[in-house]
Amino acid sequence: MKPQLHTYDIAKGVFAFSSLRKGGVSEGTFCAFNINEYCGDSSEHVTRNKQLLAAILGIPSQNILVPHQVHGTKVACVDQEMLNQPAEKRQEYLDGVDAMITQERGLCIGVSTADCIPILLYDAQQQAIAAVHAGWRGTVARIVEKTIHTMAQTFGTQPQHLYAAIGPGISLEAFEVGDEVYEAFQQAAFDMLAIACQKTKWHIDLPRCNQLQLIEKGVPPQHIIMSHICTYQQSEDYFSARKLGIHSGRIYSGIMLQPAHF
Repeated sequence: MKPQLHTYDIAKGVFAFSSLRKGGVSEGTFCAFNINEYCGDSSEHVTRNKQLLAAILGIPSQNILVPHQVHGTKVACVDQEMLNQPAEKRQEYLDGVDAMITQERGLCIGVSTADCIPILLYDAQQQAIAAVHAGWRGTVARIVEKTIHTMAQTFGTQPQHLYAAIGPGISLEAFEVGDEVYEAFQQAAFDMLAIACQKTKWHIDLPRCNQLQLIEKGVPPQHIIMSHICTYQQSEDYFSARKLGIHSGRIYSGIMLQPAHF
């Protein structure tokens, strides 16, 4: 049994991917590959799935980090000091976190999504990476911009050296929203003509929103990979909370600076 991964060709020495539903041991709405322990899946299945992923990555399963996301904008820096903490302390550190950054090799950082937008970043100059969870609330709060700012403060990152992958998430066609969500984007000074259209209700293009934020921060457009995968329309392969309900599995989008032996 082997998890199926959609991979992104970001750069040599960087492994970036989003998981599909296939190739794990979880059952029901968590079927089959889910490593998120906060969505109701059994801990035994989550542990086994994580071991299956670790075997592909060639790292210990404890080196796969999964934060407890809260649709906020907290960015956690993962360094050797944090990794030396006991497992309980490490998990405590990742509670309420929606983005992670690191320069550690052989460490997979990632985010869990099921319609929200996962964004993976790689700084080719400073050899640093980031994983960002951007739901509509995080997108409105410009979490990807905040992550780049934190990378600049922590590692000296310059946006022109960043490479990005925007993973599977809900598309413009499927993301129907109420007036209050449209107004939240409008009040946050988004270019509504570029990101929204009105059908029966308003529809918002979350992948495009985050792509535009990256470009506005100075990431070259040619450095941005768009997966163009809609989770709602492809829920047989990718988890979709709108399709399956919130008590279902999560896609894990991860990025790792490969160890020297790779």
